[in-house]
Amino acid sequence: MAMAMAASKLLFFFCPIFINLLVLSIAQADPELKHICSETGNFTNSSDYKSNLNILLSSFSSNTKIDYGFYNDSYGQNNDKVTAISLCRGDKKPETCRSCITNSRQVLTQLCPNQKEAYIWYDDCMLRYSNRFIVGSMEFGPHFWMYNLNNVTDEKEFYEKLNVLLGNLTNLAALGDSRRKFATGNATTENSQQKMYALVQCTPDLTQKQCSDCLNQAIKLIPTCCYKRQGGRVISPSCHFRYEKDPFYELVATTPSPSPAPLSVLPPPPQATADAVPPRARKKGMKRNAIIIISIVPIAVSVILIVCVCIFLRARRKQKGEEEAKAGDEIESAESLQFAFSTIRDATEDFSEKNKLGQGGFGAVYKGALPSGQEIAVKRLSKDSGQGDLEFKNEVLLVARLQHRNLVRLLGFCLQGIERLLIYEFMPNASLDHFIFDPIKRVHLNWERRYKIIGGIARGLLYLHEDSRLRIIHRDLKASNILLDEEMNPKISDFGMARLFVVDQTQGNTSRIVGTYGYMAPEYAMQGHFSVKSDVFSFGVLVLEIVTGKKNSFRNGNDIEHLLSHAWRNWREGTAQDMIDPVLSSGSATEMMRCIHIGLLCVQENVADRPTMASVVLMLSSSSLTLQIPSQPAFFMNSSTYQSDLSSSMGHSSRVTESSLSESVAIPLSKNEVSITELYPR
Repeated sequence: MAMAMAASKLLFFFCPIFINLLVLSIAQADPELKHICSETGNFTNSSDYKSNLNILLSSFSSNTKIDYGFYNDSYGQNNDKVTAISLCRGDKKPETCRSCITNSRQVLTQLCPNQKEAYIWYDDCMLRYSNRFIVGSMEFGPHFWMYNLNNVTDEKEFYEKLNVLLGNLTNLAALGDSRRKFATGNATTENSQQKMYALVQCTPDLTQKQCSDCLNQAIKLIPTCCYKRQGGRVISPSCHFRYEKDPFYELVATTPSPSPAPLSVLPPPPQATADAVPPRARKKGMKRNAIIIISIVPIAVSVILIVCVCIFLRARRKQKGEEEAKAGDEIESAESLQFAFSTIRDATEDFSEKNKLGQGGFGAVYKGALPSGQEIAVKRLSKDSGQGDLEFKNEVLLVARLQHRNLVRLLGFCLQGIERLLIYEFMPNASLDHFIFDPIKRVHLNWERRYKIIGGIARGLLYLHEDSRLRIIHRDLKASNILLDEEMNPKISDFGMARLFVVDQTQGNTSRIVGTYGYMAPEYAMQGHFSVKSDVFSFGVLVLEIVTGKKNSFRNGNDIEHLLSHAWRNWREGTAQDMIDPVLSSGSATEMMRCIHIGLLCVQENVADRPTMASVVLMLSSSSLTLQIPSQPAFFMNSSTYQSDLSSSMGHSSRVTESSLSESVAIPLSKNEVSITELYPR
């Protein structure tokens, strides 16, 4: 027993030493390009920041659902909140990417043991973390560069070709989606037949403009960093580029787009830099690394069992305490979002009718003003929710973490007996339907504003589908759920209601479809099947409404016509321009026709034929992108079968009236009960 205790003490004494040795050996075997320990703030080993950092970085390297090489997330609260970003080079396989991230995490936390902000770059990946919120922010500093010692033979022609190549690749990368902004390509000079291969990449959380600005700023450093050199690279937190005379990336080269206006990269005299790494020195370093690898293999093998034992024993000791601390943090976070019922009652003047903004399927909405003067919108949920208080708080926490400029922001909640209130930011210009369907107000929405609204809705949906911590399918996207701020920027509302409110259930535990006639995808309305493509369908209907100024059902003479059949008939007959809202006398006719085209692509009957929201955002941002020919949309509103299904479900006449087409409904189903939100880290 005494010997076991002595061995245990020795184990815990030497374990950190062995771990550090193993981490350093990994760092030497796969040399980093650079690391930076920022002096913006420090933390202690026993602090919550340290714990949050470890949890966050561990989730990166263990996440196997992300296969596109971009990880970003935050963890913790207030001053102990950590935000981290990791980006793998776009041509690297998921296994190589995750291995590089794991290595980066281990090495950086050893090299910068107490700094709240740190960076590390390898050839395959980059990792950075901070106590600031760094997602979506273009940051060019700190940056560094490296160059090839070999010189070019015809520098003028070389730089002219390189300039065009990098400009084209910058355009291609900037047009990438929220998963990847990456492009590669090559070119050859005509006189000297010099080959050049280039790669550019941005972190995908940047906008198209941010990515272009970052890469252009980096490219302008070529005269300073890489004058007359056959290869060079500039690396920053948000973007990087590299060019060499030989291939160095693994993907087939991207075909460059038409040449942009050239950037000025012709050189002044070169400047020396301490960050430059000559190729010969790197070769020598590789030889040294090979010797080091051979020498450390026996050590690594001998200590790996000890490391495993250390990790197991420490993890078992800390597991219970960490779980309790995490639970405490969640409760504290929920409490910080909770408003007193008396405060909200006073803010809305006891939910007076004069302050009532509207009534939806989930409850009434009231305008209010907090004691600070801040205007709010209060949603008073229906009182037949089946959730308990703790479950409701957890759902609020999930939705409150969704932050995007095109989503209405949830400020907090209130619980009082059976009362459940949600407090949102107030939108002074109400909802989109108050403008586009009003013969007077619609003139305030010129084409520039409408196009901006379409793009904003698309980006908001893309965030819900792919970029948020939660994957959310809206299921009730329509004009009345698009709110407009003081600058007419669109914000999607009710995007978390299906998680915050338990839909009615009948005997047999059957689910009910919630949504609005005319916006529902046919597979959802008739069979209960929904996916992100269901929202794409609703988005397509909404786009057609915005361009035409017509509701999804409208009077055409004495008949009620559905917008999709009207749009398809005009498209097929070549008269789609006749659909455009007459008040849009100015504006880009090309953009209007392109939006009609995109809308028809989104409402195709075959789910697989509809584009994703990532593709839609790319279509809207790139006028040069060729669009597919749409197939016939779903004419389910004219289908007698569909009307019969609805009538049998709801127990009334099979006739679908114009008024019923604009109302939210709940249709009982006996199968396909599924969740709309998938939890996984982003």
